[in-house]
Amino acid sequence: MGLAMSYLRVPPVLEGEPDPGRIARHVFGDADWRRRGAANLFELGWAWQAMHYLCTGDPWDGRQPEADVVCGGRLLTEDGADELGMDVIYLAPERVKPAADHLAATPFSKVAGRYDPAAMGKAGVQDADRLDAAVRDKLLKPAHKGLAEFFQAAATEGQAVYKLMAADS
Repeated sequence: MGLAMSYLRVPPVLEGEPDPGRIARHVFGDADWRRRGAANLFELGWAWQAMHYLCTGDPWDGRQPEADVVCGGRLLTEDGADELGMDVIYLAPERVKPAADHLAATPFSKVAGRYDPAAMGKAGVQDADRLDAAVRDKLLKPAHKGLAEFFQAAATEGQAVYKLMAADS
């Protein structure tokens, strides 16, 4: 069992609260947050690290803005993951726009050349053994398009992006 990633678009100030950590505890402390935030939610699932690798060429690192699409941002739950049952990464609105612009200018065909399950496995990409042509075409390609649309909507609305890492069931 690995980790799965979900994304939620949230206004930078929520109910008068500007602190991203307190916003995260308020939003994700509610067990019903997925249903309540469904209109602003994007699920990447278990393939998050494969997507990061496609965007950056590395399983963890990379330059902004491409690294901000998956792994970039500020970890809000260094001490609070147990409280929420997940890690929460915050990407401020001023970093959302460059990530959105990068995704819009970088179609999947430009990053698909990095898709090499054997190389990704050697690099330590989570669940690389699950990667095949079907995953590339039926999961990662539409996920790339979905992320581009998600980030564009967040940038247009001036929203922050909260990335959630939780156990993949």
